[in-house]
Amino acid sequence: MEMNQYLEVFIEESKEHIQSLNENLLLLEKKPHDLSIVNEIFRSAHTLKGMSATMGYEDLANLTHKMENVLDAIRNENITVNPAIIDVVFTAVDHLESMVDSIASGGDGKMDVQEVMKQLLQIEQENGVGSQLAQQESSATVLVQNEVELKQYDEYEQTVIAQSKEQGFECYEFTISLRKDCLLKAARVFMIFDVLEKSGEVIKSTPSVDQLEEEKFDDSFSVTIVTKEAAEDIRKKILKVSEIDQVEVKPVVINQYDNPPQHSEEKVDTQKAKAGAGTADAKNMKDGKAAAQAQKHSAKTIRVNIERLDKLMNLFEELVIDRGRLEQIAKEVNHSELNETVERMSRISGDLQTIILNMRMVPVETVFNRFPRMVRQLARDLKKKINLEIIGAETELDRTVIDEIGDPLVHLLRNAIDHGIETPEERISASKPETGTIQLKAYHSGNHVFIEISDDGAGINHEKVLQKAIAKGVVKAEDAPSMTENQIYNLIFESGFSTADKISDISGRGVGLDVVKSTILSLGGKISVDSREGSGSIFTIELPLTLSIISVMLVEIAKEKYAIPLSSIIETAIIKKSQILNAHNQQVIDYRGKVVPLVFLKDIFDIPTVEHEDDEFISLLIVRKADKIAAFVVDSFIGQQEIVLKSLGNYLKNVFAISGATILGDGQVALIVDCNALIK
Repeated sequence: MEMNQYLEVFIEESKEHIQSLNENLLLLEKKPHDLSIVNEIFRSAHTLKGMSATMGYEDLANLTHKMENVLDAIRNENITVNPAIIDVVFTAVDHLESMVDSIASGGDGKMDVQEVMKQLLQIEQENGVGSQLAQQESSATVLVQNEVELKQYDEYEQTVIAQSKEQGFECYEFTISLRKDCLLKAARVFMIFDVLEKSGEVIKSTPSVDQLEEEKFDDSFSVTIVTKEAAEDIRKKILKVSEIDQVEVKPVVINQYDNPPQHSEEKVDTQKAKAGAGTADAKNMKDGKAAAQAQKHSAKTIRVNIERLDKLMNLFEELVIDRGRLEQIAKEVNHSELNETVERMSRISGDLQTIILNMRMVPVETVFNRFPRMVRQLARDLKKKINLEIIGAETELDRTVIDEIGDPLVHLLRNAIDHGIETPEERISASKPETGTIQLKAYHSGNHVFIEISDDGAGINHEKVLQKAIAKGVVKAEDAPSMTENQIYNLIFESGFSTADKISDISGRGVGLDVVKSTILSLGGKISVDSREGSGSIFTIELPLTLSIISVMLVEIAKEKYAIPLSSIIETAIIKKSQILNAHNQQVIDYRGKVVPLVFLKDIFDIPTVEHEDDEFISLLIVRKADKIAAFVVDSFIGQQEIVLKSLGNYLKNVFAISGATILGDGQVALIVDCNALIK
């Protein structure tokens, strides 16, 4: 059987099962007596073992089998869960993950797992279940030396068997009984046939291959093969397939009274064809089963190279620009049929745009899911007690951003564990719970996604940061008194900056946070930190959704056009100038009972305008950033439009409050306003 075509499915599903093992083991550590969690872990391990055996990855299958023995003993309450056992099982899962990664990168998936297998075996022996399992296994898998006579086979089969024996082959009939509670009998048959075909040639099966494929048998079936391998070796291979209750092996013998048919060359060819057909049937059954499973997966999902999606997005961006131009021409010509066609094209391209953008969106949980295990291990290494809370894991981000944010988040979490959270003794002396809390939170705000990493630890000592910055020449001593606390805290993102007294493998080497900042900036995002000494710190990452095509409200200020993302706008309004109020040297308005500050975009972008005294009204855009609201003052509204977000290029990277530009239908360039930068 050609396995390469199923390799991708195997790798993806294996990673899912390993992730499930990690998550459920963390739960089991908190609830060691919850057998439903043990059952979930056992199911994942059991499925992974079967998949690995089918694909021929023996080290993976053997380690999972040993791990399965321990889990089976736990769910049968022969072993009581404790941290030491959890640690060993976690080590086994780490090995499994390494082997799957090896296979994914083109390796053979082989690894020296003897040490962890010894540890798993020791757990069984210490709890008195090793011999019990062995006894169960030996009693459930019997090697029977009774013989099967040749005359039980038809003429063709007898000829093939006789010829094979003349050439030094042996013939065996294997009778395999599945467990009564076996759910996927055809899948087990498929795996058993795979083992037998690798060991020899299948001559006959009872019931037939078709009946086995359709599960038209009770619990047992027989397969006859010719082989040069020892029957015991083949039997052991079959036993690696799960949910087998009993295996019987009987050698097929030719008695001196038997008279195998004498055959002509023509008959030999026919008999070989017949035998070959039996093998082909078995192979077709297996390939058909696997193909059906692959088809089942492909019906739900299809894997597409991200580069193809990028090309599709680039082509669609050009289409959107031309669509805008076409809409403008249609308005100028004012031809009814042209207008109808353009409107229909706009609706269709709008639906197409939604599909393309959604294809690229991935929940951040694909990154977040790997952190609980990492936090647990680091907390144990540092002898700290830490609870990780994850909020908003369903928040979606563009795939290209998802691929890049993993490492920055790892740095920030390690920093929070090492520098932020104190030891249990220090927390108790500071009247805090001995278990520290780290919160990982993701949420949408306008056209951006925010990720916050907060902890209730010791916080940042701003005096210590400032003195270190002065010593390293990052800040001049004379400038220090005028710096705000937030400015001082953000110095920790400078290259080579560290306040750690001790250098450890976890953090404190002066690298990490500057790398985090450069990575976030390269994604078009921002990072900031806020802290209160003794109370904890909050690192906030602001990332663009990188939706290349966005809906905006086009506005005019003097003779210049600007685009405000619709996702940030609550509503538009026109008010009288007399409704503007003053509070703390800031012009504000009363918006539905809330005091909302005014932001004059002409002042922000230094646009020369001529203000007419007789203008009684002003136009406002009410915008939101998280729970904060502001009102942008503009000259007039042009209307809503779909636009293509283009970068300003390398020379204009840090333009305040501008996130990019777009080309309008008439060829003009409009700047896109970054609302989040304007709301404090």
